[in-house]
Amino acid sequence: MYTAKGQLDRNALIRQYQPLVHRLAHHMMAKLPASVEVDDLIQVGLIGLSEALSRYETGQGAQFETFATQRIRGAMLDELRENDWMSRGSRKNQKDIEQALRRLEHQLGRSPIESEIAAELGLSLSDYQSLLGKVRGTQLIYLEDMGRSGEDDDGFLDRHVADNDADPLNLLGDQRLRQALVAAIKTLPEREQFVMSMYYEQDMNLKEIAAVLNITESRVCQLHSQSVARLRAKMRAH
Repeated sequence: MYTAKGQLDRNALIRQYQPLVHRLAHHMMAKLPASVEVDDLIQVGLIGLSEALSRYETGQGAQFETFATQRIRGAMLDELRENDWMSRGSRKNQKDIEQALRRLEHQLGRSPIESEIAAELGLSLSDYQSLLGKVRGTQLIYLEDMGRSGEDDDGFLDRHVADNDADPLNLLGDQRLRQALVAAIKTLPEREQFVMSMYYEQDMNLKEIAAVLNITESRVCQLHSQSVARLRAKMRAH
C-alpha cells in the first residue's frame, strides 16, 4: 500500500494488520493470569507491528505476516517480563502440581485423572480446578519452554534460538526435544489432546475452543493449564 506520493502508507498497513495483533493478544491470554488486561497486550502489540513495518525488507525471505507475528509476540513477551507478571506463589503452585503429577504417574503407571491429582495435593476437586485457573500464567513461552531444566534457568528459546543455525548440536537437541514433546502430547487424555491441538495447531482462541467442546472458557483454561503441567512434568528429563 502506497500514498499518492509513492511512499509506503504505514497507517493503512497498521489498520490492515490490526486484526493480527488482536488475534495474537487473545490467543496469548490463555497462558496469562487474570490480572493481565488484553487491551494492554494489544497496545504493546501495535508497537511491535509498527517496529516490524520499519524493519521489514522484502528481500529477506520471510512473508511480512510471519515477520510481523514474531515482532508482535516478542513485544508482548518483553512487556510481560519487564512488569513481573507472575507471582512466586503461582510459580510454587505450578511446581507443586508438576511434582504431584510425576509422583502419581510413577505410582500408577499412567496419566492420573483430575480427582487423583486433587487428592494427591490434599485438595477437593473444585479447589484443584480453581487452582488450575490461577496458575495459567506459568505457561508464557509456549511449548518450547517446556524443555527448561529449572525455574530460574533460561528458557529453551533463550538458550537455543540465537545461534541454533550455527551449531549442529543445538539443532540436534532441538529436534530431540520436539520429538519428545510430540510423544508426550500423545499420552495426554483425549480431551486435553483436543485442547492442545486446537490451541497450538489450529490457532483457536479460548472462546472458539469452548464452543467446539461445549464447555466454558474457564474450563478450557483449566484443561490447558493441566495439559501443560503434565507435559512439563514429562519434559523435565529432556
